[in-house]
Amino acid sequence: MWDRGSGMSDEVIRQALVPFYTTKATGTGLGLPLSREILEAHAGTLTIARREGGGTIVTCWLPPALGS
Repeated sequence: MWDRGSGMSDEVIRQALVPFYTTKATGTGLGLPLSREILEAHAGTLTIARREGGGTIVTCWLPPALGS
């Protein structure tokens, strides 16, 4: 997933996967950390990066299913 919004600062990217960290007034800070935990439980990864020209890129990767 990617966007062309204002993006995340380096500090927010560093903290984004820490449970309960949020920059939103009504956020819980659980969405990205929980997503990462689920992906890692299935040998996958979640990464966050700044997008050149503005915005943020969140990459989710899962390995191919066994037997595929």
